[in-house]
Amino acid sequence: WVLAIAGLGGLLGVLFSVPLRRSLIVDQGLAFPEGKAAAAVLRTGDNPGAGLKILAGAATIGGLMKLSAGSGLRLIPDTAATSAWFGKTIGYFGTNLSPALFGVGYIVGINIGIVMLAGGVIAWNVAIPIYSTYFLALDPVLSADLAGASAGEAAFAIWSTQVRFLGVGAMLIGGVWTLISLRHSLVSGIRSGLHADRNKDGEETPATERDLPMKYILIGVVVFALPLMFLYQAIVDQWMVSIPMTIIMIVAGFLFVSVSAYMAGLVGSSNNPVSGLTIATILFAALVLALLLGRASPIGAVATIMIGAVVCGAACIGGDNLQDLKCGYMLGATPWKQQLMLAIGGVSSALIMAPVLNLLAQAYGIGVPTEAHPNPLLAPQANLMASVAQGIFGGELPWTMIGIGAGIGAAIIVLDEILKKNGSSFRTPVLACAVGIYLPIELSVPIFAGGLIAHLVERHYKPGDAEGEKEAIHQKGTLFAAGLITGEALMGIFIAIPIVVVGSGEVLALPEAYHFGGWLGLIALVGLAVLLYRLAVREEAEA
Repeated sequence: WVLAIAGLGGLLGVLFSVPLRRSLIVDQGLAFPEGKAAAAVLRTGDNPGAGLKILAGAATIGGLMKLSAGSGLRLIPDTAATSAWFGKTIGYFGTNLSPALFGVGYIVGINIGIVMLAGGVIAWNVAIPIYSTYFLALDPVLSADLAGASAGEAAFAIWSTQVRFLGVGAMLIGGVWTLISLRHSLVSGIRSGLHADRNKDGEETPATERDLPMKYILIGVVVFALPLMFLYQAIVDQWMVSIPMTIIMIVAGFLFVSVSAYMAGLVGSSNNPVSGLTIATILFAALVLALLLGRASPIGAVATIMIGAVVCGAACIGGDNLQDLKCGYMLGATPWKQQLMLAIGGVSSALIMAPVLNLLAQAYGIGVPTEAHPNPLLAPQANLMASVAQGIFGGELPWTMIGIGAGIGAAIIVLDEILKKNGSSFRTPVLACAVGIYLPIELSVPIFAGGLIAHLVERHYKPGDAEGEKEAIHQKGTLFAAGLITGEALMGIFIAIPIVVVGSGEVLALPEAYHFGGWLGLIALVGLAVLLYRLAVREEAEA
C-alpha cells in the first residue's frame, strides 16, 4: 500500500498541476525560484563564458558552506540563534546559515522576504512571548515538561505544540482565498486544455503552450482514483465511507496541490510547508469523516491519515512540477512532453521510495517506540499529523490557535486588497505570511536577507540605464543565487552517501575542538551578501 499511495498520489499531483501551469506561470508570473535557477544553469551551459564562472564560483561557495555545516564537517552550525528568559517571557531570534535560502531570497525579492519575516515575527516574537507569559502556566502538561528548560527549548516546544497552528489556520483561509483569486485563470487553463491544439480564435496553439489535453487529465484522475477507493474500502470495509473518502481525497488533492504550487511559486519548493498543507487536509478530512463515522470511531484517525498521505504526495509533486514547468517555460520547452516525463518520474520515485521506507521501518522503526525498536527514527511531522487526526477522533486540538490563525489570515487578505486597490507595488500575499508563521523563524531570515540584497541591487540602477543594462545586472545576481542553490543541493547529496553507507550522521564531523559557533557562519553569510551585491553591480568592463 505504500507503493500505491506514493505512486498514485504522485500521478494525481502531476494531473492536478496541469491546469495550474497557465494560471501560475503565464498569467500570474510567479517567481518559482528553483525553476528560474535551473533555467539560468541550463542557459549558461549553452552560452559558456563569464556566466559560467559566476555559476561555478557560487556553486563552489554554496557547496563548501554546506560541507562545513551540521551534516558535514560541523565547523559551523546550521543555525545561529540566541534566546533568553525575561521573567516568564521568552525572547528568541535566530537565522539559518544556508546559502541556498539566501539565494532563494534574492530570486523571490524583498516583498516576499518582508512578508515571510513578518509571519516569523508574529509567531516567534509576538505569539510565543505572549503564550509563555500568560498561558503556559494554564497548561499543566506542557509547563511540567518545560520545567528547567532553556528559553530556546521552551520556545520550540510552545511553537510546535501551539503556535504553529496559527500558521495552519492562516493556510486554511489563505488556500481558499487563493483558489477564489485564481478562479478566472484556472477556468482559462481548463478551457485551454479542452482545446489543446487550438486557441480561442481557432488558430493552432504553439508547441510551447500545449499542455496535456484536459480529457486525458479527467480520465487519468478517474483511473488513478479507483484503485485508491478500493484501498480505502479494504481499510474501512464500508462503501458508504470509502466512496466519500475518495471524493474528499480528490477535492482536497486539487485544492492543496493548487496551494502548494502557488507557495512554491512565491517562496520556492525548499520552503513549501507541505506538512502544513497535509495538516490542513487532515483537519478537513477528519471533520467530514467525523460526521460520517462519529468522533468515537476506531478507524476514523487511520482513514483520515490515508487521505492525508495521498494528498501529501500529490502536493509535493505538484509544487515541484510547477518549478520544472517554469524552467521549461523560460527555455521554450513543450509543456505536454514535460508533463508526461514528470508522471514517469513520479512513478519511478515511488518504486524506489516505497521499498526504502519499508526497509527503514524494519531496520529502525519509524515514529513510534516499540519493543523491537525502542529508539525509532523520529518522524516529527508524521507524529504531529497523527496527533491531529487522533485529536479530532476523541482527543483535543488547539482550536483557539487555528481560529486565531484564520483571523490573522483574513486580516492579511484585507490588507492586501487595500494595497491592491491603492495601486501599491508592495503586496501582502497571505500564504507567504502563513508560511512564515508555520516555519521556524530561522528559515525566513536568510530569505529576507537575500531579498534585501536584491532590493539594494535594484536601487543601484540609474534612471538612464537601458533595460538591457538592468537585465545584465539582474542576470549576474540571479546566476550567483542559482549557483548557491545548486551547490548546496549537490553537496547535500554527496554528504548523504557516506552517512547512509556508514549509518551515522557524524561520519564527516571533525573533533569538537574544531566546531566553531554560529558567529563564524554569520560572518560567512555577511561576506556572501557583500560578494553578491558587489558582483551584481560591478560594471561589465571590470568583470
